[in-house]
Amino acid sequence: MNGPTTGPTTGSLRVNGATLHYEVRGQGPLLLLIPGGAGGAASFDGIADGLATTYTVATYDPRGMSRSVLDDPEAEQHVAEHADDAFRILELLSPGEPARVLGISSGAITALHLLTTRPERLTRVVAHEPPVVEVLPDAAEHRALVARVQETFRTQGLMPAMAEFAAGLKADGGDTAPQPEMRLPPQAAARAEQTMANLPYFVGRIVAPFMSYAPDTARLAALTDRLVLAGGEDSRGELSYRPAAHLAERFGTELLHFPGGHTGTTTHPAEFADVLLKALTP
Repeated sequence: MNGPTTGPTTGSLRVNGATLHYEVRGQGPLLLLIPGGAGGAASFDGIADGLATTYTVATYDPRGMSRSVLDDPEAEQHVAEHADDAFRILELLSPGEPARVLGISSGAITALHLLTTRPERLTRVVAHEPPVVEVLPDAAEHRALVARVQETFRTQGLMPAMAEFAAGLKADGGDTAPQPEMRLPPQAAARAEQTMANLPYFVGRIVAPFMSYAPDTARLAALTDRLVLAGGEDSRGELSYRPAAHLAERFGTELLHFPGGHTGTTTHPAEFADVLLKALTP
Protein backbone atom coordinates (compact mmCIF):
# COMPACT_ATOMS: atom_id res chain seq x y z
CA MET A 1 0.00 0.00 0.00
CA ASN A 2 1.92 3.05 -1.27
CA GLY A 3 -0.06 6.13 -0.31
CA PRO A 4 0.87 9.71 -1.19
CA THR A 5 3.49 11.47 0.88
CA THR A 6 1.07 14.33 1.60
CA GLY A 7 -0.93 12.34 4.14
CA PRO A 8 -1.53 8.90 5.55
CA THR A 9 -3.30 6.13 3.75
CA THR A 10 -5.46 4.14 6.16
CA GLY A 11 -6.34 0.48 6.11
CA SER A 12 -7.57 -2.40 8.23
CA LEU A 13 -6.03 -5.82 8.75
CA ARG A 14 -7.79 -8.89 10.06
CA VAL A 15 -5.71 -10.76 12.65
CA ASN A 16 -6.48 -13.47 15.16
CA GLY A 17 -9.28 -12.13 17.36
CA ALA A 18 -9.13 -8.52 16.19
CA THR A 19 -9.20 -6.06 13.31
CA LEU A 20 -6.28 -3.63 13.29
CA HIS A 21 -6.43 -0.03 12.05
CA TYR A 22 -3.17 1.14 10.46
CA GLU A 23 -1.84 4.18 8.61
CA VAL A 24 0.97 4.50 6.07
CA ARG A 25 2.95 7.59 5.00
CA GLY A 26 5.93 8.23 2.76
CA GLN A 27 8.22 6.14 0.62
CA GLY A 28 11.31 4.04 1.16
CA PRO A 29 12.11 1.11 3.46
CA LEU A 30 9.40 0.27 5.98
CA LEU A 31 9.58 1.77 9.47
CA LEU A 32 6.94 0.43 11.86
CA LEU A 33 6.11 2.57 14.91
CA ILE A 34 4.56 0.63 17.81
CA PRO A 35 2.82 2.86 20.36
CA GLY A 36 2.67 2.24 24.08
CA GLY A 37 0.36 2.97 26.99
CA ALA A 38 -3.10 4.17 26.06
CA GLY A 39 -1.83 5.72 22.84
CA GLY A 40 -2.56 4.58 19.33
CA ALA A 41 -1.30 5.64 15.92
CA ALA A 42 -2.10 9.26 16.78
CA SER A 43 0.62 9.29 19.44
CA PHE A 44 3.17 9.45 16.60
CA ASP A 45 1.54 12.33 14.73
CA GLY A 46 4.35 14.67 15.78
CA ILE A 47 7.13 12.58 14.23
CA ALA A 48 5.56 10.47 11.47
CA ASP A 49 5.53 13.07 8.69
CA GLY A 50 9.18 13.98 9.23
CA LEU A 51 10.24 10.35 9.19
CA ALA A 52 8.20 9.77 6.02
CA THR A 53 10.69 11.79 3.99
CA THR A 54 13.10 8.86 4.42
CA TYR A 55 10.91 5.84 5.16
CA THR A 56 7.54 4.32 4.48
CA VAL A 57 6.19 4.92 7.96
CA ALA A 58 3.48 2.62 9.31
CA THR A 59 1.61 3.34 12.52
CA TYR A 60 -1.30 1.46 14.03
CA ASP A 61 -3.65 1.17 16.96
CA PRO A 62 -2.76 -1.95 18.99
CA ARG A 63 -5.56 -4.48 19.39
CA GLY A 64 -8.25 -3.20 21.72
CA MET A 65 -7.08 0.42 21.42
CA SER A 66 -8.91 3.19 19.59
CA ARG A 67 -9.95 1.92 16.14
CA SER A 68 -8.50 -1.62 16.46
CA VAL A 69 -11.45 -3.66 17.64
CA LEU A 70 -11.34 -6.94 19.55
CA ASP A 71 -13.77 -9.70 18.62
CA ASP A 72 -14.12 -10.36 22.34
CA PRO A 73 -13.72 -7.16 24.42
CA GLU A 74 -13.02 -9.28 27.51
CA ALA A 75 -10.22 -11.32 25.93
CA GLU A 76 -7.00 -11.67 27.91
CA GLN A 77 -4.04 -9.91 26.30
CA HIS A 78 -0.62 -11.43 25.68
CA VAL A 79 2.67 -9.90 24.52
CA ALA A 80 3.19 -12.72 22.01
CA GLU A 81 -0.14 -12.00 20.31
CA HIS A 82 0.57 -8.27 20.12
CA ALA A 83 3.97 -9.08 18.59
CA ASP A 84 2.29 -11.34 16.07
CA ASP A 85 0.03 -8.44 15.12
CA ALA A 86 3.12 -6.34 14.39
CA PHE A 87 4.55 -9.21 12.34
CA ARG A 88 1.34 -9.39 10.29
CA ILE A 89 1.65 -5.69 9.49
CA LEU A 90 5.25 -6.23 8.37
CA GLU A 91 4.15 -9.11 6.17
CA LEU A 92 1.44 -6.94 4.63
CA LEU A 93 3.48 -3.81 4.00
CA SER A 94 7.02 -5.16 3.50
CA PRO A 95 6.62 -8.81 2.45
CA GLY A 96 9.99 -9.16 0.75
CA GLU A 97 12.25 -6.87 2.74
CA PRO A 98 13.27 -6.67 6.41
CA ALA A 99 11.97 -3.59 8.22
CA ARG A 100 12.92 -1.18 10.97
CA VAL A 101 10.88 -0.83 14.16
CA LEU A 102 10.51 1.73 16.93
CA GLY A 103 8.63 0.60 20.03
CA ILE A 104 7.66 2.94 22.86
CA SER A 105 6.99 1.72 26.44
CA SER A 106 4.64 -1.29 26.26
CA GLY A 107 5.09 -1.08 22.48
CA ALA A 108 8.82 -1.56 23.07
CA ILE A 109 8.01 -4.80 24.89
CA THR A 110 6.10 -5.88 21.79
CA ALA A 111 9.14 -4.93 19.69
CA LEU A 112 11.52 -6.95 21.87
CA HIS A 113 9.36 -10.07 21.53
CA LEU A 114 9.08 -9.51 17.79
CA LEU A 115 12.87 -9.33 17.54
CA THR A 116 13.41 -12.55 19.48
CA THR A 117 10.83 -14.47 17.43
CA ARG A 118 11.18 -12.95 13.94
CA PRO A 119 14.73 -11.58 13.72
CA GLU A 120 14.95 -12.30 10.01
CA ARG A 121 12.21 -9.70 9.39
CA LEU A 122 14.08 -6.88 11.13
CA THR A 123 17.19 -4.87 10.39
CA ARG A 124 16.91 -2.49 13.36
CA VAL A 125 14.78 -2.32 16.51
CA VAL A 126 14.81 0.74 18.74
CA ALA A 127 13.23 -0.09 22.10
CA HIS A 128 12.48 3.10 24.04
CA GLU A 129 11.94 2.47 27.77
CA PRO A 130 10.37 -1.02 27.66
CA PRO A 131 9.11 -1.66 31.23
CA VAL A 132 10.38 -5.25 31.33
CA VAL A 133 10.77 -5.03 35.09
CA GLU A 134 11.32 -8.80 35.40
CA VAL A 135 14.96 -8.26 34.34
CA LEU A 136 15.64 -6.02 37.37
CA PRO A 137 17.11 -7.33 40.62
CA ASP A 138 14.20 -5.79 42.55
CA ALA A 139 11.54 -7.29 40.29
CA ALA A 140 9.50 -8.51 43.26
CA GLU A 141 8.79 -4.91 44.29
CA HIS A 142 7.41 -4.14 40.87
CA ARG A 143 5.23 -7.23 40.82
CA ALA A 144 3.75 -5.91 44.05
CA LEU A 145 3.19 -2.53 42.38
CA VAL A 146 1.29 -4.13 39.51
CA ALA A 147 -0.81 -6.10 41.97
CA ARG A 148 -1.64 -2.89 43.87
CA VAL A 149 -2.60 -1.12 40.67
CA GLN A 150 -4.90 -3.96 39.67
CA GLU A 151 -6.53 -4.14 43.09
CA THR A 152 -6.98 -0.37 43.21
CA PHE A 153 -8.54 -0.43 39.75
CA ARG A 154 -11.00 -3.14 40.82
CA THR A 155 -11.96 -1.58 44.13
CA GLN A 156 -11.58 2.19 43.62
CA GLY A 157 -11.64 2.81 39.90
CA LEU A 158 -9.49 4.25 37.16
CA MET A 159 -8.10 7.50 38.53
CA PRO A 160 -6.90 6.09 41.90
CA ALA A 161 -5.27 3.21 39.97
CA MET A 162 -3.49 5.68 37.70
CA ALA A 163 -2.25 7.62 40.73
CA GLU A 164 -0.92 4.40 42.27
CA PHE A 165 0.79 3.52 39.00
CA ALA A 166 2.39 6.97 38.60
CA ALA A 167 3.69 6.87 42.18
CA GLY A 168 5.34 3.52 41.49
CA LEU A 169 7.04 4.78 38.33
CA LYS A 170 8.83 7.74 39.90
CA ALA A 171 12.56 7.82 40.49
CA ASP A 172 13.81 6.67 43.88
CA GLY A 173 13.83 9.69 46.13
CA GLY A 174 11.97 11.79 43.59
CA ASP A 175 9.39 14.16 44.96
CA THR A 176 7.31 14.33 41.81
CA ALA A 177 5.92 11.47 39.77
CA PRO A 178 6.74 11.30 36.05
CA GLN A 179 3.96 11.63 33.56
CA PRO A 180 3.30 8.24 32.04
CA GLU A 181 2.17 8.50 28.45
CA MET A 182 -1.39 7.69 29.41
CA ARG A 183 -1.59 10.95 31.40
CA LEU A 184 0.11 13.26 28.92
CA PRO A 185 -2.39 15.90 27.73
CA PRO A 186 -2.84 15.31 24.00
CA GLN A 187 -2.54 18.21 21.57
CA ALA A 188 -5.99 17.68 20.09
CA ALA A 189 -9.35 17.26 21.79
CA ALA A 190 -10.18 14.19 19.72
CA ARG A 191 -6.92 12.54 20.73
CA ALA A 192 -7.56 13.38 24.39
CA GLU A 193 -10.95 11.72 24.25
CA GLN A 194 -9.50 8.67 22.51
CA THR A 195 -6.69 8.32 25.03
CA MET A 196 -9.09 8.58 27.95
CA ALA A 197 -11.38 6.02 26.37
CA ASN A 198 -8.42 3.61 26.11
CA LEU A 199 -7.33 3.96 29.74
CA PRO A 200 -9.59 1.34 31.36
CA TYR A 201 -8.45 -1.25 28.82
CA PHE A 202 -4.80 -0.27 29.28
CA VAL A 203 -4.90 -0.42 33.07
CA GLY A 204 -7.15 -3.48 33.23
CA ARG A 205 -5.82 -5.58 30.35
CA ILE A 206 -2.31 -4.42 29.35
CA VAL A 207 -0.37 -3.34 32.44
CA ALA A 208 -0.28 -6.72 34.20
CA PRO A 209 0.59 -9.06 31.30
CA PHE A 210 3.12 -6.69 29.79
CA MET A 211 4.92 -5.81 33.02
CA SER A 212 5.08 -9.48 34.00
CA TYR A 213 6.67 -10.38 30.66
CA ALA A 214 10.21 -11.75 30.93
CA PRO A 215 12.15 -11.28 27.68
CA ASP A 216 14.46 -13.95 26.30
CA THR A 217 17.65 -12.17 27.33
CA ALA A 218 19.96 -14.81 25.89
CA ARG A 219 18.27 -14.40 22.52
CA LEU A 220 18.42 -10.61 22.75
CA ALA A 221 22.12 -10.76 23.65
CA ALA A 222 22.73 -12.62 20.40
CA LEU A 223 20.84 -9.93 18.44
CA THR A 224 22.51 -6.79 19.77
CA ASP A 225 23.78 -6.01 16.27
CA ARG A 226 20.26 -4.88 15.42
CA LEU A 227 18.90 -3.85 18.83
CA VAL A 228 19.11 -0.29 20.17
CA LEU A 229 18.05 0.07 23.80
CA ALA A 230 16.99 3.61 24.63
CA GLY A 231 15.80 5.90 27.38
CA GLY A 232 14.80 9.51 27.85
CA GLU A 233 17.28 12.10 29.06
CA ASP A 234 14.74 13.20 31.66
CA SER A 235 13.77 9.67 32.76
CA ARG A 236 16.99 8.67 34.51
CA GLY A 237 16.21 6.65 37.61
CA GLU A 238 12.54 6.16 36.83
CA LEU A 239 11.14 2.65 36.65
CA SER A 240 10.35 2.99 32.95
CA TYR A 241 14.02 3.83 32.26
CA ARG A 242 15.76 1.24 34.42
CA PRO A 243 15.14 -2.02 32.45
CA ALA A 244 16.68 -0.67 29.23
CA ALA A 245 19.65 0.69 31.15
CA HIS A 246 20.06 -2.62 32.97
CA LEU A 247 19.94 -4.64 29.74
CA ALA A 248 22.36 -2.33 27.93
CA GLU A 249 24.87 -2.74 30.76
CA ARG A 250 24.32 -6.48 30.79
CA PHE A 251 24.84 -6.75 27.03
CA GLY A 252 27.80 -4.37 26.99
CA THR A 253 26.04 -2.00 24.60
CA GLU A 254 25.43 1.73 24.72
CA LEU A 255 22.12 3.04 26.01
CA LEU A 256 20.86 5.63 23.52
CA HIS A 257 19.32 8.74 25.06
CA PHE A 258 16.44 10.58 23.43
CA PRO A 259 15.35 14.11 24.35
CA GLY A 260 12.60 14.42 26.93
CA GLY A 261 11.30 11.70 29.17
CA HIS A 262 8.98 8.76 28.71
CA THR A 263 6.82 10.73 26.26
CA GLY A 264 9.57 12.35 24.22
CA THR A 265 7.80 11.67 20.91
CA THR A 266 5.15 14.19 21.99
CA THR A 267 7.14 16.68 24.07
CA HIS A 268 10.20 16.90 21.78
CA PRO A 269 9.01 15.56 18.39
CA ALA A 270 11.53 17.19 16.06
CA GLU A 271 14.53 16.39 18.24
CA PHE A 272 13.26 12.86 18.89
CA ALA A 273 12.90 12.23 15.16
CA ASP A 274 16.44 13.48 14.50
CA VAL A 275 17.93 11.06 17.05
CA LEU A 276 15.78 8.22 15.73
CA LEU A 277 16.87 8.75 12.12
CA LYS A 278 20.51 8.42 13.18
CA ALA A 279 19.77 5.33 15.27
CA LEU A 280 18.03 3.59 12.39
CA THR A 281 21.17 3.65 10.25
CA PRO A 282 23.76 1.11 11.41
